[in-house]
Amino acid sequence: MTDFSRRSILKMMGAGALAASAPWSRQAFAARDKELNILCWEGYNSAEVLDPYRKLTGAEVKAESATNDPTMVNKLRAGETKVWDLINVNNPWARKMLYPEHLIKPLDRKVFEPFFEKMLPDFKPPYKWAMSDDGKDLLGMAQRFGPFSFVVNTDKISKKTAEEQGWKLWADDSLKGKYGMQESDDWNVADIFMIAGIDPYKPHTDEEMRKFGETAKRIIGNAKMVTDIATLNQAIVSGEISCYLSGGTYTASLARADGNDNILAVSPLKGALMWVEITSLVNNPNPSPLAAEFLKWVQNPEVAHTVAFAEGTFNPVAQMGNPDCLKLFTKDELDAIQFDTLEEEMSRSRAYDIVPDYDKAHDLLVEAKRTR
Repeated sequence: MTDFSRRSILKMMGAGALAASAPWSRQAFAARDKELNILCWEGYNSAEVLDPYRKLTGAEVKAESATNDPTMVNKLRAGETKVWDLINVNNPWARKMLYPEHLIKPLDRKVFEPFFEKMLPDFKPPYKWAMSDDGKDLLGMAQRFGPFSFVVNTDKISKKTAEEQGWKLWADDSLKGKYGMQESDDWNVADIFMIAGIDPYKPHTDEEMRKFGETAKRIIGNAKMVTDIATLNQAIVSGEISCYLSGGTYTASLARADGNDNILAVSPLKGALMWVEITSLVNNPNPSPLAAEFLKWVQNPEVAHTVAFAEGTFNPVAQMGNPDCLKLFTKDELDAIQFDTLEEEMSRSRAYDIVPDYDKAHDLLVEAKRTR
């Protein structure tokens, strides 16, 4: 923990106490100056990340994780802006949904943009996915990211074959009974569109939706298992399956960290996908003064490294552009997250986005699971 981060938090807490002395704000600040609630993907809810902040601030910090972005977004839509102070979701939601619907509020650009200057080159300000559509407002902070298409056991399918064939690898019945699927419906919808040869991130015709439905039934029907990441990694390491989707650096790193270098996240030469998490201030009517300070605190090199390798989730982080952060990663950790090819794979990957016909596609996906 740096002296700067400690001083900044104590200064903020002092300012909060001063503001609380005003008659119109005493009740609000008295209720929230030692409380912080975070809605997030797994990792940010880890004790490894949160316990040091609890100790530093003396605050009660609660975090809840979900398995997909729409669930978290819908919590805010349902009125839980009164509950949460920070929300951590994939890249399109802040820019395209949360901010236009007034569910999050912008950050102070003068305070937070300098942090982007120390990030990896792709995140230099103004970073598109952290900005409002008009480019005026900074909507959140980037941290974890990674390629996310599918994962192979290179003893079964070579990297060259997987990269060159890409989504066509899944386009016939030759893999029947040899692969698994992760229980991640939003990613599976995008992947099935890609396998069907359809752009997932545009409005779709009736014919395209029909083709999506047929592809969903075949892909889910031919899968050996539809399950969680841990089970998929056990199966691919043992050779029970040769590959799985959806998957990427995030999922393969868990197996690779145990020494299984033959488990590889693959970014196809054409049509590869990737994600970036954006963490934003919820438009809470009674906000915690700790929320913005938490966003600063997780930029510290030591904390960013902890976030990257929090229990149950191993990922690259944008802060690796700072030499003081990068030097904290061991060779084995860099190997686990495939850092040697990360820049190349990100450069050919398309950013995760919102599927316009998601509800219709999801209904077809659920039906395909039901008839599996």
